Amino acid sequence: MLTQQSLKEVFYCPEESEFYSQCIKELILKQCNNTEILVEFGSGDGTPVINSLLETNFKGKIYGFELNESAYEVAKSNVRKHELDSKYIVKNQSFFSSLNKNAEYLISNPPYIPAIDNNIYQPLLHGGIDGSEIARKLLSLSYENVLLMVSSYSNPQSLIEYAISQGYSTGNFMISPLNFGYYSSEPKVKSTILEMQKKGLAFYSENIYLLAGVLFTRNQTTVDLSSELIQIMTSL
Repeated sequence: MLTQQSLKEVFYCPEESEFYSQCIKELILKQCNNTEILVEFGSGDGTPVINSLLETNFKGKIYGFELNESAYEVAKSNVRKHELDSKYIVKNQSFFSSLNKNAEYLISNPPYIPAIDNNIYQPLLHGGIDGSEIARKLLSLSYENVLLMVSSYSNPQSLIEYAISQGYSTGNFMISPLNFGYYSSEPKVKSTILEMQKKGLAFYSENIYLLAGVLFTRNQTTVDLSSELIQIMTSL
């Protein structure tokens, strides 16, 4: 049985992890030529990538980076259990100090919890004051293709506009409604989200928020869906 302590040690949200996995599979692994190199910021327990690999014929390699030692140990065990050691290599070290610029894709469900500081249930889930700080940092690294999970309560319009300023277009996206979970329902976090809503920076209803898997790309032949994405992500 999951306890509050275990939730604070390793990120756990099956619905979100499953959706992230579907986005990796549909937006990247089914579209690429099967030999690419992918890098992942924040592997968590590894299940999203593992599930996407089990459901595709991807022949390339994915290098994951996870700072949380507890999550890393779980991910390493899960990778070994599914015999994916040759395809999915997870490391317990900083992504930013180990950049692989040869990778064709950067993928991440980045921390997007907004709060005034990282003194929250899981400090590594802190995405800055508006929740988009880490996503912006990832978009500043100049990878050709970046798959990010984008939350409608974490200043989505400004983040998409930042991606455009960095030379990206929105190549494709998938969206799912999610309930507020353990981490986003922490009083300190919920208070920040409410203040952001009042300022037009967070969009959600009483019951749900929207999570988008967005493929940002610098491929100039791609039709840019940024306007459509902004319209949907700010609709609640």
